[in-house]
Amino acid sequence: MKQYGRTINLKNDPETIERYLAYHRAIWPEVEHGLKSIGITRMLIWKLDRQLFMFMETSDDFDAARDWPRYEAGHPRIKEWQDLMASFQEPVPNAKPDEWWAEMELVFDL
Repeated sequence: MKQYGRTINLKNDPETIERYLAYHRAIWPEVEHGLKSIGITRMLIWKLDRQLFMFMETSDDFDAARDWPRYEAGHPRIKEWQDLMASFQEPVPNAKPDEWWAEMELVFDL
């Protein structure tokens, strides 16, 4: 099993934040199936104000460079979902130029 921590900000607008939360209370079935189909076994997203933290566990053979494009191409509704979620989000200030969700470094494991 692999584990990932990533972060991103929601746009600084209460209505946008509430819409994002509402969509995640009723995630589209195609999205859930698509995530599982590429080896994501667990995904948790926490929120503090407008910052999101995502914890993800995947199968050992998960490869982000290979599998995210497969996920996004897996069903038209997934692309629709990804575009919709991106409209609510913005990278954190210290994200690398090519990052949307910024990869976090694990610094402690008990």
